[in-house]
Amino acid sequence: MSQLIWNGLFVGSFYALVALGYSMVYGIIKLLNFAHGDLYMLGAFSGFAMLGAMGGLVKSQSLLALFIVLLLAMLTTGLSGVVLERVAYRRLRRAPRLSLLITAVGASFALEYGTRIVAGPNPKVYPVRLGGTTLHVFGARITVQQLALMGIAIVLMVGLNTLVMRSRQGRAMRAIALDPKAALLMGVNVDKVIARTFFIGSALAGAAGVMAGGYYGKIDFLMGFIIGLKAFTAAVIGGIGNMQGTMLGGLVLGLLESFGTHWLGGEWRDVFAFGCLILFLTVRPTGLLGERVTERV
Repeated sequence: MSQLIWNGLFVGSFYALVALGYSMVYGIIKLLNFAHGDLYMLGAFSGFAMLGAMGGLVKSQSLLALFIVLLLAMLTTGLSGVVLERVAYRRLRRAPRLSLLITAVGASFALEYGTRIVAGPNPKVYPVRLGGTTLHVFGARITVQQLALMGIAIVLMVGLNTLVMRSRQGRAMRAIALDPKAALLMGVNVDKVIARTFFIGSALAGAAGVMAGGYYGKIDFLMGFIIGLKAFTAAVIGGIGNMQGTMLGGLVLGLLESFGTHWLGGEWRDVFAFGCLILFLTVRPTGLLGERVTERV
C-alpha cells in the first residue's frame, strides 16, 4: 500500500507541474492551450541537446549537469511559450472560443512534427539516467533521486503559489482573471502579464520534461500528447483555474493511476484515469476546489 501511495505521489508531481500551466492560462484568458503538453516534450528535447553538448560534465557530475540543464530548459521552453502566445493566440484573443481551440490544436501538431523533422522520428535515450541508492520507508522503496526530483517539483509549485498569491505580478494575474477590461483601465499591462503567464507555465512544463527524461531515460516527439491530456485531466479534477486545486488534482490523478494499475493492470491505466475524469465531471463539474462562477456577458 505504501509503495502504491509513493508511486502515485511521485508521478502526480509531474502531472501537477504540467497542469499548472494549463490552469494559469485558462484562469486568465479562458484558453485551453492544448499545445502545452508539447512544451513539456520540447523541454525534454532541449535538455537532451544540452546534455549532449556538455559531454564530460555529464559523465562526472550527472546530477549537477541535469540541474543546470533543467534551468536552461526552463528558460528555453518559457521563451517558446511566449513566442507561441505572441504568434498564435494574441490576435485571436477576442475571437470565438472555437477559433482559439483549433489554433491550439494546430500549434500542438506544429510543435510535435517540427520536433520530428529536427530530431528524427526515433525515440532518444537520455544521456543521464537517474538511478541510485534505494531507501526503505514504511515499506516503500524510495530512491534518493526520486526524493530529489520530488523536492524540485515541490519547490517549483510552492514558489509559483507564492508568486501568484503574494507578489505584485500575482495580483495583476488575478485582476486580469477577474476582469481584464477593469484591469486594463486600472493601468495593468494586460499583454505583458499574459506573456509572463505563458513564460512561467511553459517553464514549469519544460522542467517536468527534463525530469521525466532523466528519470525514465527515453523521450520521443509524441511524449507530450498523453501527458498533455493527463495534465488537463488533473486540472479539471482539482478545479481548472485554481492553483491549489490543480496541484491537488495532479496528486489525486497520480494516486488514481497507481491504484488503478495495481487493481486492473498497466494496460488499463489510462482508461481508469479518464474514467475518473468522466465521473468527476458528472458529480462535481467544477472540480475538487473549483467554484461555480457566472460568466459576464
